[in-house]
Amino acid sequence: MKFFLGVDVGTGSARAGLFDFRGKMLASAKQDIRLWKPQPDFAEQSSDDIWAAVCRCVRAVVAEAKATAVDIAGIGFDATCSLVAVDTEGKPVSISPTGNDAQNVIVWMDHRAIPQADRINAGQYEVLRYVGGVISPEMETPKLLWLKENLPATWRRAACFFDLPDFLTWRATGDETRSLCSTVCKWTYLGRENRWDDNYFRAIGLGDLADEGYRRIGVRVRPIGEPVGRDLSAVAAKELGLTPGTAVGVSIIDAHAGGVGLIGAALDGEATTPEMLEGRLALIGGTSSCHMAVTREAKFIPGVWGPYYSAMVPGMWLAEGGQSATGSLIDFVIQTHGANAELQETARTAGRSVYEVLNDRLDALAVVRGVAFPAALTDELHVCPYFHGNRSPRANPTLRGMITGLKLSATLDDLARLYMATVQAVAYGTRHIISEMNRHGYRIETVLACGGGTKNPVFLREHADITGCRLVLPREPEAVLLGAAILGAVAAGQYRSVMEAMAAMSEAGRVIKPVGDEVAQYHRAKYEVFLRLYEDQMVYRKIMTEVKI
Repeated sequence: MKFFLGVDVGTGSARAGLFDFRGKMLASAKQDIRLWKPQPDFAEQSSDDIWAAVCRCVRAVVAEAKATAVDIAGIGFDATCSLVAVDTEGKPVSISPTGNDAQNVIVWMDHRAIPQADRINAGQYEVLRYVGGVISPEMETPKLLWLKENLPATWRRAACFFDLPDFLTWRATGDETRSLCSTVCKWTYLGRENRWDDNYFRAIGLGDLADEGYRRIGVRVRPIGEPVGRDLSAVAAKELGLTPGTAVGVSIIDAHAGGVGLIGAALDGEATTPEMLEGRLALIGGTSSCHMAVTREAKFIPGVWGPYYSAMVPGMWLAEGGQSATGSLIDFVIQTHGANAELQETARTAGRSVYEVLNDRLDALAVVRGVAFPAALTDELHVCPYFHGNRSPRANPTLRGMITGLKLSATLDDLARLYMATVQAVAYGTRHIISEMNRHGYRIETVLACGGGTKNPVFLREHADITGCRLVLPREPEAVLLGAAILGAVAAGQYRSVMEAMAAMSEAGRVIKPVGDEVAQYHRAKYEVFLRLYEDQMVYRKIMTEVKI
């Protein structure tokens, strides 16, 4: 029996999962990783800390499954789209104002490069058509420009800049192959043409990368799942507790791994075809939310990243919507509320999660107040969820959150209602993204979802009712780990293609359908308010910019 490892590095932890050739997970393990925030809008990590966590996870998962190293035929890696800097010896190079070399990773959510992104966007370069028309400070060229301008010693010392998924495959094999997924989505690589754009790099101030032949950011760029040029090295095999020579697949971004683990599942008893994929959206929720949809032809959607060629499903164009810090926002609203201490104590005493306590409270409130359905508890309470800016489709990282309808009260019932309004705001953001995609040629009617939010029935119900789409949960809830393992299976030759492996290893589970009728009417009205909150914020900004201080 052959097994396949999926390794996932998220914002707060590294995880590993071991799967059989049908996509059944045999064991999993998790290890927290450290995050530094030396200044507002800065977020940093250590690649050594991340690799050590990966090694512990892999050893733990193989032991838990009672497998042996020779049973592992292939490994796939995914990670956040964070920027890693290393020197000629492969050692960390500081990207931090602290100067600490251990802090050599600019995390995806870091917004230090907003000024650089603004300058790049002012140039209206041709490559920006492939990132929704507006580059984000979460992408890598603005971050590289920030490093060059603010940490020139780092710029000189760094021999390689990796996207974190590619760092993991390099650390595992010693091979510097970059992923088409990472480079196309976050580095402005032109995947359909297999080239970097010299004019773009020279124009924005990174011409030295072009002069070097792009050796520091990637010369060999390959599709996901293809074997990396070298197999697992002896050094990495010893660290991971595996066998040298194990196949390692070209890596993928974490959200995109979730898409691979979700979007190809058979539905309604029919095998999935590329045409059917165009009616689906993969929603990967966590600290943030990502919305992945693919088409056979390129579709340009303002404010939605892409179209990216072969970035998730080889041979198809990917559109990537996203919402920054959605899971973090819900937690933030709960943890900063005046009734949080009472909530925590209630949950601890009952042996339940805070979400279960809040969900039960909402059901009870609906009965007490005599509303037709729990969502109606927020008819006067509205949230604009842009606390960390908006990724799609506004494409504006400077936007801010708003709440309207607050009273001079901070009870547990008030917290429950605000929690509901925040979940709804996140779902309205998803509806906004789907609406823009469909307006530009998609026909999305099915959302396949994974991530922490899918364990929450209120999150699921509100997303189905608000988007009007049927919501499908996968048989394997750890779809991100499965997506990574699928890449390992393809690299090992178990399947001939990513599409074939998706069909064989992923399967649909529970389906949640939208209610419609008066619920749909209610959400149409609240969605209008959601859109209006943004318009009002723009008015407030205009008023304040006219004030000379």
